[in-house]
Amino acid sequence: MSYPAALNDIIELFEFLPEAERRENLINYAEMAVACARQEGVPYDVEDVRKDVECTDTVGVYVRVDDQDRVHFAIELGPKVQTLTKAMTAILCRGLNGSTVEEVMTVPPDFVPRIIGADLVRLRSQTVYYVLGRMKAAVKTLMDCRRAATS
Repeated sequence: MSYPAALNDIIELFEFLPEAERRENLINYAEMAVACARQEGVPYDVEDVRKDVECTDTVGVYVRVDDQDRVHFAIELGPKVQTLTKAMTAILCRGLNGSTVEEVMTVPPDFVPRIIGADLVRLRSQTVYYVLGRMKAAVKTLMDCRRAATS
């Protein structure tokens, strides 16, 4: 399967780490999630802020398309969001920013166990895919709005 280059680099980093190092790196990524927040003065084409049953707090997903048709995400997490969700947020922001709409929409979720490990996938089966689903939904909304504007 082909992934956007930045996401593929992250997958390859995690894939062969021993469990202790994998968890340590996930914690480091969780701490980086605050860097994914919206930037002051940057307009976003789609702003989707809500709390879903799959998550412990509100998550805001913001997406914009640049002049080269590349998508850029910002994600803001409420204070109760779990560490693993924070880690996946940072991983996905870093791994998907600058991708095309098509690349984002075709990213299969099969990479998640390669990053977080099969044990954590079993323990957190609903939440580990949550951020990816929200990002794809925001991109779909963006595509729908763009189609409507050109019709």
